[in-house]
Order: sequence, then C-alpha cells, then structure tokens
Amino acid sequence: MGSPADAEQRGDVREAAARLHAEGVRTLALTWVDNAGITRAKAIPAERLAHAVRHGVGMSPVFDVFTSEDAITESDHLGGPAGDLRLFPDLERLTVLAAQPGWAWAPADRYDQDGTPHPACQRQFARAMADRATAAGLDVRMGFETEWVVTRAPQGHDPAEDDAYEPLDYPCTGPAYGMTRIVELSDYLRDVTEALTVQGIEVHQIHPEYAPGQFEVSCAPGDPVRAADDAVLVRETVRAVSARHQLRASFAPAVVAGAVGNGCHLHFSLNRAGTSLHRTPDAPWGLAPDAVAFMAGTFGALPALLAVGCPSPASYLRLQPSRWAGIYQCWGVENREAALRLIPGAPDDPDGGSAELKTFDGAANPYLLVGSVIAAGLHGIETGARLPAPETEDPGTLGVRERARRGIVRLPGTLTEATDRFEKSGPLHEAMGKVLHGAVLAVRRAEETRFADVDAEELAAATRWRW
Repeated sequence: MGSPADAEQRGDVREAAARLHAEGVRTLALTWVDNAGITRAKAIPAERLAHAVRHGVGMSPVFDVFTSEDAITESDHLGGPAGDLRLFPDLERLTVLAAQPGWAWAPADRYDQDGTPHPACQRQFARAMADRATAAGLDVRMGFETEWVVTRAPQGHDPAEDDAYEPLDYPCTGPAYGMTRIVELSDYLRDVTEALTVQGIEVHQIHPEYAPGQFEVSCAPGDPVRAADDAVLVRETVRAVSARHQLRASFAPAVVAGAVGNGCHLHFSLNRAGTSLHRTPDAPWGLAPDAVAFMAGTFGALPALLAVGCPSPASYLRLQPSRWAGIYQCWGVENREAALRLIPGAPDDPDGGSAELKTFDGAANPYLLVGSVIAAGLHGIETGARLPAPETEDPGTLGVRERARRGIVRLPGTLTEATDRFEKSGPLHEAMGKVLHGAVLAVRRAEETRFADVDAEELAAATRWRW
C-alpha cells in the first residue's frame, strides 16, 4: 500500500463504491490478523468506503498484545488502552463475499495517526520482506494448503454454556481421503469451491483429509502478500459456507487431543528474471545456487520459525511422529515426513518445482509467516547457507542413534522451546524490528503461562474454536 496518501492511487474509490452498490453490498469488513493468529475486524457501511480510504478507521494498538483467548499482555513497546491506529483498506483486494450476502471484505494496513506505518503491522512486514526479495532480484511465489475439521453446529445450545467438552458431531462418516465423504457433503464442498472461485481465488484441489470430518483446500500461489490475504479469505469463506450449511469449521491445530490435527502448509517457489530457479540443468535437484541457499536459510531457521508458524501450545499436540507434520529437522525430495519437502514438479513444466514447509498450522498469522520465511531465506542467500543431504525415509522410524548419525534432530516440542529460539534469532529480530518482534514474543510468553498446567484434552478443548 505504501502510505495512506497512496490509497486512492491504488484504485478508483468511486468505481469501487459503485461496484459495491451495484452488487447489493451494504457493509464492508476490514480485517487484520493479530500476533495470536486471530483475524480481527472492524465493519463500516459501504457508503463510508471513500472516508475510510482517505482517513482510515480507528483501531487500538493494544490488539498486537492480545492472546488467543482475548486476554491482554504487554511488551516493552505496546500494551494498555492509550493510543490509536488507522486501518486503511486495500482496494486491490476489495472482494464481494459470495457466502455473506450484502457484505464485502478488504484486508487493512495499519498506520499511526501521523501517517507513518505502524511498526507492528504484520501485513506491511510481509510486504517489506517481499520488497527486500525483489530488490535482491528474486520473485518469490507462495501459497497455502488450508486444513479444517467440520462438525454439525449445536442446535438449541445455550451460548452461556461451555460446549468445549461436548462430543463432536461429525456430518460425514466416510473413510480418510474417501469419495464417500465427498458424496456425503457434496453440496457443502461444491458451495465452498464456488464461493472461492467467485471471489477470485483459484482452487487447485479440495479433498477429504485423514482425521474425522477433515478437509483440505489448496489454492494457486501468488505474491507473498496476496498469498497471506488469500489464506485469510479462504478461512473466512469456509467458515461462512459452513454456517450456511448449519456446520461449524475449526482450523485449530489440535481439534482432538491425540489425533491428527490441522496443518496449514506453506509452499514457495523462486524465480529470477522470469526464469525458475527450480529448473537448472545438471544442478543437484535442479536447484540454482540461490534456491539452495534460500531453502537452506529456511531450513536452518526452522526451530525459531516454529514460534511464528506453530504459535499456540496446542500446536505442539499436533507435532507428533508419523502424522505428516514434519517434526524432525530434515528435508527430502517428495518426503512428506520431512519438515522441508522439495517438490520437483512435472518434468515438462518450465515453471514447475516448489518447496513445502510442512510444520506450520492454522493458528499462525499468515503475514508474519510469509515475511519470516522470506527473511530466513534471504539470510541464507546472504550467508551462503547449504543444505545437508536429503532424507528419503521417515525419520520417525529411524532409531535414535541412526538419527544422530545422520544429524537429524527433533524440532522444538513445546512453544517455550520454540519461543526461546525465536527470541535469540538475529535475522528474525532484524527483519521484524524491535516493536513487532517484542509484541510476538510477549504474546507467545503469555500463551505459555496460560496453558502451562493444562493437560492435552483441556488444551485442545480450550483452543478448538479459536481459529
């Protein structure tokens, strides 16, 4: 977005307002994602769009230190009721919502009242890192795979009662990955696909997953900020379609303790001057040197990146062996148990080839995540980082001594351990700046404290419907 003064230059606000009116839109939701991964919103009448574009919409900076349960912590720079920010909608992403008649959506960038970028704005952090990659001659493309579990919504439920411990009522009974689930929920899945398509999101796949009631949608990659925007829009669209079918969607990392959880895998690919860096003839794995170094940078930063991509204590209920969650710090070609998976792509596709980071989940702020991964990858290029030998086996099936011999270590098994690594990460601290880095750190420490003495079942129940 650049600055509030640039807002009208990014799109004709009169044309946008006319389109909203013609399509019957009466209300516009402006969203940002906080450091606990919760999508927060302010809504305005559609007639106020021009005013919002020029002057912004007020919002307190205290939300940068909200936890997933809406408790408020504080950092050295943020906390308390004082101060105000302005939310500026991005007109390029203004979207009429297919599953919420009369509503539209736009992601917001946050600025201080004097017009300077808010130093803890996660969306502008993602854009800054994407711009840093562009300045280095790299075109980074990213995309998310979003998993969720759907249940029947409680009927006649008293909202004052806690239903966290009620048995989950799944609307389908078919086997994992089975066509039976598609048959059982064909109208629902069709409506999800149609709503996303109408909203300009290209769906590559939608299919049943492993856990009961679990599905996944994969969408086309884009520039990093757009990919993060899409992740938000996909989730809220699935939620809205679910509600219209009297269903309830959970994107939480651990819907049920002891079972396979919801991931939100991040894919990325690299180009330079229009040429894929995943298609270098005669190079190991087809990767150009900068692609190897970028991947190695993300690989080396994985213990710290977990505090960004697995930000809840519940995330670590999901990170268990042999659950396709990538809990060991290794990489491999088409190895779905490796934390970093290289996907060569079809041999006859000149733009094919990508990498997938498998450990991350739906509690993550997607803007923080794409920005942090780019920062780590660029640091890898700057330092000439190298990848170890690829793994072809499931590291969870190897003995302890064999993993040690191969140099395979387990990634952090708790949020505390991951946050300790994040706190000490110089590249992430430099990329985020002290205000954003400090706010993320404060929220992670508050989440640790809140759930320190909570058992797995209670933890899953307490976080099940937060994302």
